[in-house]
Amino acid sequence: MKKLALVISALCLSVSTVAAADDPVAVRKAIMDANAASAGLAGAMMKGELEYNPAIAKAALLTLNASAKSFGDYFPEGSDNGRTTASPKIWQDEAAFQQALDKYMADTSAAVVAAGKDGPADLDAFKAAVGPVLGNCRSCHENFRVQN
Repeated sequence: MKKLALVISALCLSVSTVAAADDPVAVRKAIMDANAASAGLAGAMMKGELEYNPAIAKAALLTLNASAKSFGDYFPEGSDNGRTTASPKIWQDEAAFQQALDKYMADTSAAVVAAGKDGPADLDAFKAAVGPVLGNCRSCHENFRVQN
């Protein structure tokens, strides 16, 4: 139970950081930190490094879904100023970027619905719900992020 409280606290802290920032680059970095924490939890449970817990799984899915609903708002024109790894393709092909964001939102929403009230019933159900979401992360990073 102590681990669960720490995990949920970390996710909430990441999300609250987003709400407090005025700088769009800082906000999107904070959102990505929250996503990374959620993806890390998901990966650890899927690999068996962390015991599967439906409440933690649900918290991870809710965090990913919350970011999907707002993430696109923090890429205004001119925010590709070299302080981030955001690719210029985001602004050069806004329609493709919006399509990727829409797919991410649809997949995270579907994952939350599939998770039900108490979280996915078991690890296999969680894998089925989170798999497409994590695929979105990978695709977006491949297409809209400058690789270092």
